[in-house]
Amino acid sequence: MTNNRALPSLALAIAPIAVMFGLLVIGYGMLGLRIEPLLLVSAVFTGGIAYKMGYNWDEIMGAIVDKLAKAMPVILILVSVGGLIASWMVGGTIPFMVYWGLKVISPEYILIAAFFVTSVVSVCTGTSWGSAGTVGVALMGVAAGLDVSMAAAAGAVVSGAYFGDKLSPLSDSTNFAPIVSGTTLYEHIQHMLYTTIPGFIIASIVFFVAGQHGAADAVSEPQKVIDILAGIESLYNLNIVLALPPVLILWGAIAKKPVLPLMLSASALGLILGMTVQDFSLQQGFEAYVSGFNISMLSANGHAVDGLVPDIAQLLNRGGLASMMSTILLVFCAFSFAGILSLTGALTVVLGRFLHLIHSTGQLILSTVAATITVVFTTADGKLALLIPGELFQGAYRKMGLDTKNLSRTIEDAGTIIEPLVPWTAAGIYMASTLGVSTLDYLPWAVQCYTGVIFALIFGFSGIGIAKAKPASTEASAENISFAAVK
Repeated sequence: MTNNRALPSLALAIAPIAVMFGLLVIGYGMLGLRIEPLLLVSAVFTGGIAYKMGYNWDEIMGAIVDKLAKAMPVILILVSVGGLIASWMVGGTIPFMVYWGLKVISPEYILIAAFFVTSVVSVCTGTSWGSAGTVGVALMGVAAGLDVSMAAAAGAVVSGAYFGDKLSPLSDSTNFAPIVSGTTLYEHIQHMLYTTIPGFIIASIVFFVAGQHGAADAVSEPQKVIDILAGIESLYNLNIVLALPPVLILWGAIAKKPVLPLMLSASALGLILGMTVQDFSLQQGFEAYVSGFNISMLSANGHAVDGLVPDIAQLLNRGGLASMMSTILLVFCAFSFAGILSLTGALTVVLGRFLHLIHSTGQLILSTVAATITVVFTTADGKLALLIPGELFQGAYRKMGLDTKNLSRTIEDAGTIIEPLVPWTAAGIYMASTLGVSTLDYLPWAVQCYTGVIFALIFGFSGIGIAKAKPASTEASAENISFAAVK
């Protein structure tokens, strides 16, 4: 859409951003109101500014539609992730990974085992909450039986859980960060390795050394682990072929295959395994794919589920296309605001003034980190910490000749994995209540979660691992900015 109108004044340009930020801080952060209506109110306010500038209703709607059209790839991916998780439950892939993750635990190296197992599960499943709430709970039981520091064990679980949440192609935040930053999924994941792998190495050393001090030579398996293993064995036919879907995903990631066809193929493979290995019907597979898997489906197939430990149901009752609908609604509301904001040119004005204060790559990275962490602390939502800086800083990176995958990496380093370290965020509350250790107690041990910020700043000021913009990206307009949110 061609925009020949004069840009707004600085005060008028800041107004919609300030209103949105204020509504989110007060309405969502303090009063606990739903984000969607707050974003719609922000869109209405911004629409009023656009109308004042001379834009008519058709132009405003056109701007929203343009933004939604650009968001369609991520919307399709997000929906596919829900179906993928459900299909892997039907096929037995996720239970298979959890089962063998628990089987390979060595009591002598419980902390490093907790870190590695949750890392593997979270990478394969793309969910930090799911891995912490299933294998993480069992691993905490192992640590308790070994008289190991529960704070250290919780830190190892949280570190491993968010290692995968940060890198897995199945993670909603990993898919979301490159979209709001203007880059691609696999470029984002590859660029994340610069800050994530050094943190992984440091965390591994810390947990290996610390684990030796509290380890026991011979300790029997905790009853919870035994119950979970027995429950999974009773419900599923565990076969090595169940590892094929994650192998397909990992192969596709390495080979840089298109994400959506890869996910659909892995989902189809999961459903096929469900019918051929687990004796589910096609109808059950489709029902799970759409509405989510439920342990009652196993009961319908003749498996006894009444006497199982609650952790089994917590592991299995997940996924489905429908599970992503609230996320899609949030994306639509966010893009209603972002489309109108882009139409007014407000970001061009704000970024133009802001860039006068930034004179180096290090300062830009530092500003991005500070803004992202501020959003986490004020809104208590790590996804908003991707949304807001991704919108505000994308043009700045392009104008400084930097590839926007630097932005997507930085907002994940300072947003996604910082969230569980803040006691009043949803992630902080979930991890503390699930693992039975307060957020501030496990914070020093969650090494993987804060080393990303440290390395982001080191690389920003040293220039190491900073990608320059490709010629096509350099010519791109700062107006081509994606703006979305994922729950």
